[in-house]
Amino acid sequence: MKEDTILLEFEKYLIDNLPEAKSFHPYFDKALTEMLKAGGKRFRPYLLLSVVDSYEPLLLKNAFAPAAAIEYIHTYSLIHDDLPIFDDADLRRGHPTLHVTYDEVTAVLVGDALNTHAFYLIASAPLSSDIKVELAKELSLNAGLNGMVLGQAIDCYFENQKLDFEKLKFLHIHKTAKLIAASLKMGAIISNTSKDIQNLLYDIGLDLGLLFQIEDDLIDATKDSAEIGKPTNNDTQKNSFVNLFTIEGAKEKKREMIEIIEDKLSDLKPSLRNRLQDIVNKYFK
Repeated sequence: MKEDTILLEFEKYLIDNLPEAKSFHPYFDKALTEMLKAGGKRFRPYLLLSVVDSYEPLLLKNAFAPAAAIEYIHTYSLIHDDLPIFDDADLRRGHPTLHVTYDEVTAVLVGDALNTHAFYLIASAPLSSDIKVELAKELSLNAGLNGMVLGQAIDCYFENQKLDFEKLKFLHIHKTAKLIAASLKMGAIISNTSKDIQNLLYDIGLDLGLLFQIEDDLIDATKDSAEIGKPTNNDTQKNSFVNLFTIEGAKEKKREMIEIIEDKLSDLKPSLRNRLQDIVNKYFK
């Protein structure tokens, strides 16, 4: 199935199955769905769905719930990342951030709700119990204390302290790359591929995540906030690839990562190799 078709069908599923918080709270239910409705690239869900479409296309619609779970986790992380205690951003996906529209308490609790509801989506997916257990393990491992949360902790603690390259990689592998890697591996788990394929896709995902972070750092340093729908020039005190290597150095690292990824793609079946190559071309070239 073509990328546009997959994304359109997934978007319809996402909007048709938005979470509800039924109570007399005056605006929590609206706030809960606001950032999901605001859009975004749906990059991580698309990675999962691309793997399923390449290996087991008949399971594609069954995979929408786990793909949505990843988007819920990603969206919760953005909501928390934008809070005054973190980046204090007032714009996300071209939309005012939740703590600006409502208040900090609402933003924190919406993030908490999306985080926990992600695992309800996996538990409710039309997949076998064994597969759902593996998906929950993979998502929690890579989003939690040994993944994205650890990366965020390191990122915050070491602001205004320049890390060396190995520590910078560790930070961004955990904060950004592990959730991207989990997206690919979860698609492979749903498709019941071999462990070798699952591990290869996870490895490619880690490289893709670092490439994604380098590109994000370059965007922050070179683009206007109105153009990309979120604040830019926001990383001057952070450990970014631009701050360590300069803009030109980060561009060289980006080229190196693309070469590494393209070399590893050659070990995949043609349909998935071509799909992932298209993603690299679209987002990073």
